[in-house]
Amino acid sequence: MCKKSELINEMIRYYAGDVKRINHFMKVYSFAKTIGEMEKLEIEKQEVLELAAIVHDIGIKVSEQKYNSSAGKYQEIEGPSIAKEFLQKLGYSEKVILRVCHLVGHHHTYTAIDDVDFQILVEADFLINIHEENMDKDTIYKIRDNYFKTKSGIDFLNKMYLSDFLNSSINSKTLSGEV
Repeated sequence: MCKKSELINEMIRYYAGDVKRINHFMKVYSFAKTIGEMEKLEIEKQEVLELAAIVHDIGIKVSEQKYNSSAGKYQEIEGPSIAKEFLQKLGYSEKVILRVCHLVGHHHTYTAIDDVDFQILVEADFLINIHEENMDKDTIYKIRDNYFKTKSGIDFLNKMYLSDFLNSSINSKTLSGEV
């Protein structure tokens, strides 16, 4: 079995009975993997991105127990040490573990984005959170304009959440002869 699949299995075990959290990290992982591949990340950055996407919210469980909150700041405090333990158990290199833990420990601190793997993780998480939190169009536009940078992430966000508006704009321009 591939180590990423083993990590997913460990995360499902960790969140046993919490289908919402399991589905969340699986969806973030899927978008992160796809965006990373479409943006043609280097192999190591892609690996780090995918691992971080799988474990990005690993601190929620402890945060809820310890602080009675799943707020991002608590996830960032509690997540890295748990992620490190999972990744060490599976034999990942110290370099990979350090970067994954950095991403887990900062994934709600958007001013800390320092590389494309971090950027894509944030975008993938937003793509799922927009739906899960039922955000309105104005909020989605603000998120896109303030936090999305990759061509693939922007394209996914537009197609998923803004296509009605974009299609009506295109259709009105087509009908008026502007295109």
